Amino acid sequence: MRETAARGGAERRGSRPSRPVVDRARYAAYEAVAAVHRDDAYANLVLPAILTDAGLFGRDAAFATELTYGTLRHLGTLDTILTAAAGRDVQRIDPPVRDALRIGAYQLLHTRVPPHAAVSSTVDLVRVVGQGATGFANAVLREVATRDADEWVSQLAPSIEADPIGHLSVAYSHPQWIVRAFNEALGGDLGETTRLLIEDNERPPVHLCARPGLIDPVELADEVGGAPGAFSPYAVYLAGGAPGELAAVADGRAHVQDEGSQLVANALALAPVDGPDGRWLDLCAGPGGKSGLLGALAAQRDARLTAVEVAEHRARLVAGATRGLPVTVLNTDGRLVGSEPKLPEEHFDRVLVDAPCTGLGSLRRRPESRWRRQPSDLSALTRLQRELLAAGLRAARPGGVVAYVTCSPHTVETHVTVTEAARRSGVPVDFVDARTVLPAGMPGLGDGPTVQLWPHRHGTDAMFLALLRRT
Repeated sequence: MRETAARGGAERRGSRPSRPVVDRARYAAYEAVAAVHRDDAYANLVLPAILTDAGLFGRDAAFATELTYGTLRHLGTLDTILTAAAGRDVQRIDPPVRDALRIGAYQLLHTRVPPHAAVSSTVDLVRVVGQGATGFANAVLREVATRDADEWVSQLAPSIEADPIGHLSVAYSHPQWIVRAFNEALGGDLGETTRLLIEDNERPPVHLCARPGLIDPVELADEVGGAPGAFSPYAVYLAGGAPGELAAVADGRAHVQDEGSQLVANALALAPVDGPDGRWLDLCAGPGGKSGLLGALAAQRDARLTAVEVAEHRARLVAGATRGLPVTVLNTDGRLVGSEPKLPEEHFDRVLVDAPCTGLGSLRRRPESRWRRQPSDLSALTRLQRELLAAGLRAARPGGVVAYVTCSPHTVETHVTVTEAARRSGVPVDFVDARTVLPAGMPGLGDGPTVQLWPHRHGTDAMFLALLRRT
């Protein structure tokens, strides 16, 4: 293990660091943020290894995690402020220095770290990762510290009257095209859009799924020190900690899964079908959370699930997530229904099409995605979504049910995709009112027949659900 995080960074460049060295928590956050921007990494994948390598636990690990995710969530606004404070476009700043300044600005504007500590610690970090830029970093951060976050937004954001989308984009750190998409999906309600953006910037809770037949959610809550969920009959809210280290997760009695994902998978299992009910299909199964829940439900009902995943490494994840359950994993393309012998047409009683999407509904959990996704991504994704849903409709037998699910509220990925795919497929279908298979009294479900869940309404990811019965 390196003696200090800062010393290790300097040694990789072949020079001795100036003192004082950077504390390990801040350097760990820097390493994670830099990996996200340099390597297109995902913070949730790289940060645990960085924390382990640095020997960080408890409060230090929590602080590094807060700096990492907070910086990534507020990146757009931080960059706007740093551009003003530096007098140059933030993209013209050397990348290592830029990432250090982002972490420093986040400390100044969004944490209780005293300003002098935020400035000095960031200058120490810049001394290690961007030698020669300490004076510049000191000047920029001292300028950032002259105003609080609200004052900076008031100065730099367009007025909400003149440009409401532009104002919300700067104030709540989302690209304008995403703000516009959310606002459209919420019927043009700027108040609701604001509440959604605020929720997107909050630390998301950890949700566990108590696998039916293996552990009761109340029992799981007692075991892990959590609380039963508000809506899903299998959900448990975890206060904190490392869920992967829990015995119930390690031995397969439970898994980590957002409550919204639990609800849409369970909705498919609850939807009435005409005739037999023993052959279930998950057409886009990776990484296996919904397959795990469906497989446990299938075991209780003497059914069997076929889980299809086109990517080999994700198919292995599905196999691991469904071990011991009545699940067969196929490493193939779900669009091959009818030409793949194990995916015959008109064969399955229940079909889940959890289609690849922009992931705009889970920005709380993967904040870097908001800066990577572009409107140009939609064309290829929606084409794939239509093809997969058409394949799912072909796979369902008459009287069977298909659930189309996306973790995105973008109307092009939800209403447009499902209506176009149903129309073009040539398969006769009727929409089933999805509200009828969600918990009674659940608020904010709209007028049906489809359902859009929301972080600010339901505390879940923004999952979309449409149910179609093959006629």
